[in-house]
Amino acid sequence: MRWDDFATAAPELAALGEARLREKELCLVGTLRKNGWPRISPVEPEFVDGELMLGMMWQSPKARDLLRDPRLVVHSVVSNRSGKEGDFKLYGRAVDVQDLDRRARYRAAIKARIDWEPPEPNFHLFAVEIDSAGFVTFAEPRYGLAWEAGGELRRWAIAED
Repeated sequence: MRWDDFATAAPELAALGEARLREKELCLVGTLRKNGWPRISPVEPEFVDGELMLGMMWQSPKARDLLRDPRLVVHSVVSNRSGKEGDFKLYGRAVDVQDLDRRARYRAAIKARIDWEPPEPNFHLFAVEIDSAGFVTFAEPRYGLAWEAGGELRRWAIAED
């Protein structure tokens, strides 16, 4: 499902995820290499017209991974060992975006944010179709959230050590 549909289905979790992704302007994307081994790579996420989009350099290894096998994980950047900022993950599939209007809107969003845009047609653009997501934080109150498409948001408390 698209990001806006995910936000409707699990608004609390989507709000936490969007805040983490926008705050750092960077996330980690896990893909599967041709030999089956996992690859983790940094990517700049962008929210465009209700979609979470990931732009990638032309023919980068991670883009080739996704063109071959679209399964991915998107993980917020955790910048300290305490994990108090929260750890957001989503699982889904990357959809190769070829539509020129959608690509133009993505380029405009990037231009507005960092005053640069990738040149057409020399970049890959993927929209993330979300299957499940989760969040955990070790700040007070310590808790976790999990959601799967078609299901309800689950919440649990994390006990003190």
